[in-house]
Amino acid sequence: MQHISIKKFAFAWGVASLVLYLGCIILMSTVGHEGTVLFFNSLLHGLDTSTIIRMDVPLSEALIGLVETFILGWLFGALIASVYNFSFNKKYN
Repeated sequence: MQHISIKKFAFAWGVASLVLYLGCIILMSTVGHEGTVLFFNSLLHGLDTSTIIRMDVPLSEALIGLVETFILGWLFGALIASVYNFSFNKKYN
């Protein structure tokens, strides 16, 4: 088995997380409250999200969310690559 570059894999997870976050921003700004509730209710198997979805998110909060999401995605990717490299790259005789 091959070695996974932790930095590259973590960066890929960070970017993928950003794409999902940006997708959520685009969804909320284009379909409004009702469409957002419908989307997330369908995605979350019938969980009613109508009481927790807030449409008036300030730009500063969204930008902080982007940074936090990238960091969490990066850390998650680094964890996956580290566990893989540690656990599955041992050579057995």
